[in-house]
This record gives sequence, structure tokens and C-alpha cells, in this order.
Amino acid sequence: MINRKIVAATVAAIGMSAYAVTAQSPAANMSFFVTSANAKGGNLGGLAGADQVCQGLAKAAGAGNKTWHAYLSTSTVDAKTRIGNGPWYNFKGELIAQNIADLHTPDKNKMSGTTSLTEKGTKPNYLAMVDGKPAPTAQPLQHDILTGTNEDGTKNADTCNNWTVGDASAKAMLGHADRLGRNPGVNPWNASHPSQGCGLEQLAPTGGAGLLYCFATN
Repeated sequence: MINRKIVAATVAAIGMSAYAVTAQSPAANMSFFVTSANAKGGNLGGLAGADQVCQGLAKAAGAGNKTWHAYLSTSTVDAKTRIGNGPWYNFKGELIAQNIADLHTPDKNKMSGTTSLTEKGTKPNYLAMVDGKPAPTAQPLQHDILTGTNEDGTKNADTCNNWTVGDASAKAMLGHADRLGRNPGVNPWNASHPSQGCGLEQLAPTGGAGLLYCFATN
């Protein structure tokens, strides 16, 4: 009986060691991620609530020592003024943009379906291109990201009423995290099209799950 307990304990210890080796941790310089989840849709409790989502996910991933803000605009705030000055790096430590100007310049930022990673190092379900056309996805598409923002980082009229509405009574401007879409060429990462509404049931039909962009401000 004692030997069996020793063997079981040893196997458990080996299993935990293997998990520790294979579990991913973000790069020390991670300062950008796409949220891995958002069950609230557009009703985030305003900017403060959205920032709490980013901060909480970052903390859980081991990057809570930085100040995280959601890339969102309101009727009085431009998203580009909320996220610091850069540079910003993803989970793997890959450069996303050197500064605000590069982030909002299509051929200078590095946002794509391979670099727009979550705080866990995973990729939401993005589009793939086959023969120059978007390929169908086996799972619900998740490349629509809530921003309420124009391509230049300034406020758009559609912000889910300043991120306090989670139903069909308001809309949000959405970006494409993979920069792919039904429109030819590179699609904007922060301003591709408005949503059908602000609830998860209105976001899903166009390819969204209410996900956010989070940036470290320091």
C-alpha cells in the first residue's frame, strides 16, 4: 500500500513538472493582446469596466505588473490617447507597432492573423485565405474586435453608448484583428464595419465574440 502511494505521488509530481514545462508564459515585454474572452458584449461598464477586463486577464496571465487599457473610444475620448506611446509587443515578444503613428499606419503596424494573439498566446478563430479568397471557417468566426474607433484612432459615433449597452439598441465600430475580410485587400484592424448591435447575439453573425484589444500604457 505504501509503495503504491509513493508511486502515485511520483507520477503526480512528474505530471506537474511536465505541465510547468509546457505551460506558456507571456514574453516579459508583452504589451498588447486580444482578449481571450468577453461575456459582456458591448455593456462593459464604460471605459473603467473595459480596462478592468484587460487588467484582470493580464494578471491571470502573469502580466499584471503593468497598467492595461482597452483600445476603445467614447463620445468624448479617442482610443489612441488611452494606450501610452509604445512600443507594443505581443505574447511572443513580436513587435506590433513602434509608436502611435505606426500603429495607425496600415503598412507600418504588424497586426495580422498570426500576431494578434491573446494573453494566453492563443489565436481567436480568424479567417484564412485560400486562392486569394477568405476560406470558410469550421468554428464561429471571432475576428471582429470592439473599438468604437476610426482608422486614425479617433472616436466613431458607434460605441455601444459609451460601452454601456449590450443589446440591439446600439452599435459599435469593429476592427478585424486578422486584417482579412470580405472586402479585397488589407482590412483595417480597428475600423472595418459597424456591428448589428451590442449584444453577443448581434455580434456573432458578422464574425465577433465581443473581444477587445488591450495595450499596456507603461
